[in-house]
Amino acid sequence: MDNDFDISGLARYLHISPEQVLQLIHREGLPTRRVGGKQVFPRAEIHHWLEDRIGVSSEQELEKLEVVLEKNRMPECEHPETLEEMLPSASVKVPLRSRSPAKIIKEMVELGGESGLLWDSGKMIEAVSAREKLHSTALDGGIALLHPRRPLPSILGDPFVALGRSYQGIPFGGSKGSLTDIFFLICSMNDAGHLKTLARLSRLIGNKAFLGDLRQAETSEELHKVVIAAETELIA
Repeated sequence: MDNDFDISGLARYLHISPEQVLQLIHREGLPTRRVGGKQVFPRAEIHHWLEDRIGVSSEQELEKLEVVLEKNRMPECEHPETLEEMLPSASVKVPLRSRSPAKIIKEMVELGGESGLLWDSGKMIEAVSAREKLHSTALDGGIALLHPRRPLPSILGDPFVALGRSYQGIPFGGSKGSLTDIFFLICSMNDAGHLKTLARLSRLIGNKAFLGDLRQAETSEELHKVVIAAETELIA
């Protein structure tokens, strides 16, 4: 119960009115339940609902979500402001060598380990694999946003992102048998930080020119520069 919102608390968190919260229940499937006769909104389920909505949100909606998450940032849960802060050059790689989903996950987690911020690669591989079994993180456009179902702060020094690209796409659970060749790994310390990073990445990958630039990068250094340049332009 300590992690649940009541309707007023969720309205404040989302910066909307209680009436709009009720509308989201009926129109958008906002998760809720009754406990002891009171309507509550489990925090973890709310974050998963927001995560699902990120994938179908417009640029304007994603930008608004970033603002909402920033307003709700807790002092004890500091999170990097930009991908530039979260994407170490050591955790960027082209090409990835793996040719199967399981091996891609392992290679991406090991790549993330190059940051020095991941203390238990085995546990992260297990968590990311479990998340993929629930529902693939592969998106249209040949991109996957790998992450565990819930943040694993106990095995992280700080939040970070890793990025890898294969020369040839692999079947990774995308729609209509599409292939995936660009992989991001998101490792966050808390739910709000995860959503913020996911929203920022979603804003970037909504730009086809950005995806083209990622695929034209011939070295890991070039791939890293593409992300930083695109984000700089996005938030300028």
